[in-house]
Amino acid sequence: MTPAAAAPTPPPELTATPDAAAGRAASARLIPPIPLAPLARGPVVAAMLALAALLAATSQAYGYHRDELYFRMLDPAWGYLDQPPLTPLIARTLASIIDEPWLLRLPAIIAAVAAVFVAALIAREVGGARRAQALAAWTAVAAAFPMIFGHVLLTSSIDLVVWPLACLFAMRALLRHEGRWWLAVGLVAGLATYNKLLVAVLLVGLGAGLLAFGPWRALRSPWLWGGILIAVVLALPSIVYQATHEWPQLAMGSALAEDNEGETRWLMWPMLLLLTGPLLVPIWVAGLVGLVRRRPWRDIRLLIGAFVVVLVFTFVGSAQFFYPLGVLQVLLAIGCVPTAEWMRTRARRVLVWTAVALNGAISAVIALPLVPVDVVGATPLAAINQVTADSIGWPRYVQQVADAAGSVPGAPIITANYGEAGALDRFGPAVGLDPADVFSGHNELWFKGHPSDAADAVVFVGYGPRLLAPLFDECEVRGRLDNGLGVDNEERGSPITVCSGIRMPWSEAWPRFAHLD
Repeated sequence: MTPAAAAPTPPPELTATPDAAAGRAASARLIPPIPLAPLARGPVVAAMLALAALLAATSQAYGYHRDELYFRMLDPAWGYLDQPPLTPLIARTLASIIDEPWLLRLPAIIAAVAAVFVAALIAREVGGARRAQALAAWTAVAAAFPMIFGHVLLTSSIDLVVWPLACLFAMRALLRHEGRWWLAVGLVAGLATYNKLLVAVLLVGLGAGLLAFGPWRALRSPWLWGGILIAVVLALPSIVYQATHEWPQLAMGSALAEDNEGETRWLMWPMLLLLTGPLLVPIWVAGLVGLVRRRPWRDIRLLIGAFVVVLVFTFVGSAQFFYPLGVLQVLLAIGCVPTAEWMRTRARRVLVWTAVALNGAISAVIALPLVPVDVVGATPLAAINQVTADSIGWPRYVQQVADAAGSVPGAPIITANYGEAGALDRFGPAVGLDPADVFSGHNELWFKGHPSDAADAVVFVGYGPRLLAPLFDECEVRGRLDNGLGVDNEERGSPITVCSGIRMPWSEAWPRFAHLD
């Protein structure tokens, strides 16, 4: 037989092994990676610079937030009763250089600005071109909560960039079919445990979303399990601290829920609208709907699961109403893609950009200290934004404590909360008070010690005679805190009480002053 007469070679699909054929069939079912548009550097950088300038310009206004006053006085440690070590360490370090709000808040500004860039990257990852990326960047600037958390140094300030970054890397692992990005998710989440253990809820949410919506092939990826291993190894010091200190984070969560008396369960829902801004709600809703309906986004529907899990956790735990905002940031960025597609006509473009600008202007007035401090008390701003209320009046309060304590010089001062203690630590020396004489039973400060058993006369801030009468022979209210600005915050109206004749050693009385909230 001649070569020309030889039997034809069967096609590869007829000679391949069943396993190989199954592998090709599985590959054919994969959704092709979404093409990435060029990064819209101009509008994204402009948005980042605008937010940086706004936050920097307002960083010194009003004054320290109560949490900042608390953080800056905590000694470095592997952990605290109410939080991991990172944010207090940052605050303590910066305060040792220049003890002013503007420097203390620099990390919060950096985190908020970085979150704008991550928002643009998320929009780009799901197919967003220049307009969608620009919209994602500017909506990240115009929402209220990045301004609030970017203005003061809170643990939530660092989370502004952590949660969206972890979600971005998970999206890359799934949309690009590049499993190595799971390692980046694990790295970010593991490091985030040094700031806030709440990132574990995000990981549980992503895992639940993966189980519920797929793609289930990711569960077989060694990269995924490698990422989980990295997260666990990096989180090990925090886990060990919790285990060796009787899981204080659980006690703290329970105390917050009890203190909130369930108000988080109803407050969370309107805040989902208000903290982004009502005018931006259609955009993040478009993102949520797009995850359900768009086939190219099918592999990242785990984000729906993450959102639901965080909502349920917040509702059941009743701790802090703003916990879902980390996932909401991601939905907002994703929603900019269908919104940008909708902006086909000039009228629609004008409508959307006007809404973003108006939302940003209103958010800035609510979130930032733009209104003169002597006018704030005549507005609803302090009632709307607790951060504003908690940043006003501290030097005046300290002067009032110093005036009341003048009759008992050198007496220890015990405060009802860490904000008052932090204010006395920061501003006390200027009015003749020694920070070494300041004590508090609030959260971690209880462990810093109690007055000497030799101390008889004591100045109390925030405690009334009814509570103190069983411990002392005599108690007298010497004044009440008043910021003089009409701002109704937690301190306003609190009594300053001088007591003498303690009836038991301080080592025995001190446990009665320990409280969590």
